[in-house]
Amino acid sequence: MTLNWSGLDLAILGPACAAGLIVLSTHVPLGKQVLSRGIIFIDLAIAQIAGLGVILAQFLGVDEASWGVQVAAAIAALAGAGLLAWTDRRWPEYQEPLIGTLFALAATGGLLLLANNPQGGEHLKDLLVGQILWVSYGQLVPALLLSVALLAFMGWRRGELHGLLFYGLFALAITSSVQLVGVYLVFASLIIPALATAGMQGRGRLVAAYVVGALGYASGLVLSAVLDLPSGALIVWMLAACGLLAQLVPAVRRSHPAHRGA
Repeated sequence: MTLNWSGLDLAILGPACAAGLIVLSTHVPLGKQVLSRGIIFIDLAIAQIAGLGVILAQFLGVDEASWGVQVAAAIAALAGAGLLAWTDRRWPEYQEPLIGTLFALAATGGLLLLANNPQGGEHLKDLLVGQILWVSYGQLVPALLLSVALLAFMGWRRGELHGLLFYGLFALAITSSVQLVGVYLVFASLIIPALATAGMQGRGRLVAAYVVGALGYASGLVLSAVLDLPSGALIVWMLAACGLLAQLVPAVRRSHPAHRGA
């Protein structure tokens, strides 16, 4: 395999790294809550619903570069969040299978809308694995402002998010990130850092999870540039690798529930 060292271009990798950090800023604390609530696939469901909103807007002729697509994604995600908040109150014991069902409906709904689109396969690929290498600093400004607002709100609430408040905030965070990095990276950014640091407590866990996430994004982007491989897919693998390597750190390993019980 030929190494492409010329791919290490800060003009490309810089905005991509910044996009990853913006996504991680909200997804790390939200991932901790998702893990503790046991609703692991909510991020996939909400991300897929936001993606369905994007596909529907384009199907109706909305310019993909316009704010109309962003609004459609946000409305779809918030509607999905509202539905899940209602099912959480009505049938809490069935919440996880209901989340899975909603994910399947959103995913297949997107396939149906793209069925007669000659570029449907490319649109679907972009939705799933994202186009993180092609983001610009200008595209990141709205995502950055939203992330700052969401983090400020979470800080004001001291992480106490319940019911519709949790689902709504989650939907807004996902809407922004899924269009930057794709469905798969949204899931990986939420779950892998939280899972890698499971058992840690307080601020130390948050810091460790951010480090795992940042190293995963940075190493994935560098390797994808050098090896000329798809960036989104490789970042997912590097997030998993960094999560495993984190278990070699004594402070992380000792805090793991299985280790404490040994």
